[in-house]
Amino acid sequence: MPQWYEFPSLVLQLGSLSRLRSDLREKNLFEAEGVRPKVEASEPPEHVLNARTPDGSWNDLDEPMMGAQGTGFGRNVSLHKTRPDTNRLLDPNPRDISNRLMVRDSFKPAGIINALAAAWLQFENHNWFFHGNGIPEDVIEVPLHEGDDWPEKTMSIRKTQPLAGCPVHADQAPAYPNAESHWWDGSQVYGQGAERQAELRTFVDGKIKVTDEGRLMASPHPAEVGLDLTGMRENYWVGVGLLHTLFSREHNAICDELKKAYPSFDDQRLFEVAWLATSALIAKVHTVEWTTCVLRHPALQIAMNANWYGALGETFKDKIGRIGDSEVLSGIIGSDTDHHAAPFSLTEEFVAVYRMHPLIPDDWSFYSLESGEFRGKATFTEIQGKYTRDFMDSYEMGDLWYSFGLASAGAVCLHNYPDALRKLTRIDGQVTDLATLDIVRDRERGVPRYNDFREALRMPRRTSFDDLTPNKQWAKEIAEVYHGDVDAVDLQVGMYAEKPPKGFGFSDTAFRIFILMASRRLKSDRFFTKDFRPDVYTQVGFDWVNRTSMKDVLLRHYPELEPVIGDVERVFAPWPKLGEAGPGGRNPVERLADSVKGYLPFGG
Repeated sequence: MPQWYEFPSLVLQLGSLSRLRSDLREKNLFEAEGVRPKVEASEPPEHVLNARTPDGSWNDLDEPMMGAQGTGFGRNVSLHKTRPDTNRLLDPNPRDISNRLMVRDSFKPAGIINALAAAWLQFENHNWFFHGNGIPEDVIEVPLHEGDDWPEKTMSIRKTQPLAGCPVHADQAPAYPNAESHWWDGSQVYGQGAERQAELRTFVDGKIKVTDEGRLMASPHPAEVGLDLTGMRENYWVGVGLLHTLFSREHNAICDELKKAYPSFDDQRLFEVAWLATSALIAKVHTVEWTTCVLRHPALQIAMNANWYGALGETFKDKIGRIGDSEVLSGIIGSDTDHHAAPFSLTEEFVAVYRMHPLIPDDWSFYSLESGEFRGKATFTEIQGKYTRDFMDSYEMGDLWYSFGLASAGAVCLHNYPDALRKLTRIDGQVTDLATLDIVRDRERGVPRYNDFREALRMPRRTSFDDLTPNKQWAKEIAEVYHGDVDAVDLQVGMYAEKPPKGFGFSDTAFRIFILMASRRLKSDRFFTKDFRPDVYTQVGFDWVNRTSMKDVLLRHYPELEPVIGDVERVFAPWPKLGEAGPGGRNPVERLADSVKGYLPFGG
């Protein structure tokens, strides 16, 4: 049976994708016992009907704790296939995999996406999931070979802590809690939980705290020196700092418009509506702008736009509205809510496929937006953690945006893992090799290894190392590390080694989870489905989401970027340098994308 991208026509590819998603919705959604507390059915409080809650509760009015903060991750593979890889937890040694297969031998640029796209993915991940920091004394010890330059004799990795009170079964992994809510609710900007959210608010006109200069305030906590006062502060760096600042300012801009239109709204209602609109806008940008830039295959250009607008396209939906409840014709947004085969949550497999650290460069160059002149270099280590605020304060914001737009993200493949992340000093002083950590986490949490993972998604197993990757040198190295056992290859290694479909920024194996969960995050959330309407968002908030693009947001708050991106169609593709834009202001990558755009219906 051919894979979806192997069909000879666009129509057949789209049909295959549609069947694939339906099949995954039916067969690859699972919820373990006890992942969320049972709540006696009751009338929902009035204040939750038209607003998100700080902990994610009451999104589903019949199951109020579904997707809430602290509830357990679900699964995309059968529960009995999720046993922790206890006997092989350190086989092959994860540090060997880091040193021999992940290590960046030279920077391999992605080409079609810029460094802003890399920052965007981490910005979104910080909304979706966080397993917590663990207990310092409860660790996995990874042994090191003689001559390893690690500063200690072993590498200590804090164990993931299971969900308290959840039943434990011998034939499946325990459930692990999400420290974030599972919903697409902008918690990286707004904070998770009432206490964190209150810390960010001014409690005047619905706004969140931003300085008069348009920057975020410093975190007041002694353990967070160098970090911004914002919702999610883990693994913080300049890239996410830019995006946190941008959407904090966007929230406040929406508050200003709401106050003009609805002078009777108090601070709380202004905050709630601006939160609804901002989180929906972030979801829209991710769906129709970021994803279509990373996945340039023509079928995916259509499919992702159809997720939001439907097959009839943006223009039709704006002018005519929805045609019934058809998800295909009019999109998921505004359709009826549906959880499909299991109650909604994000999944451990979703977390696994979004490990895309190779996107991040090690070496950064910064330029003046005003003159285009080179201003300086920095390593990733120098722009993250405790150094973040000082570095951002040393540049104009326009210079930082411009520099990120010029820089290419890295390709998601073997031998391209950032050196800085293989020896990362966290804000608490802990030194971590994230490449080693990625391997350990999948094994620890019962995410199947590569071939078993593919089989669970009804994809063909790889029968040899040459079948795994067309790169002969990589195939040889993987075979050596895994002692000739192709079934032992870890999920991360297999995904980084395989050749993606044409135009894809990551593997087709990862994409199978993506095509399922990307639509699920929208389809299960009532604020994107049945409650995406002016009665809930207000007409101002509703229109703001529908009429705003990422470029609109950037130019609203940084109009000085107009000479560079005024005519750019894809803000997550590399930007032109000052004075070097092509026809219509588009750089060569933008012009190359015209052939893809021609496949989009109604110019959508």
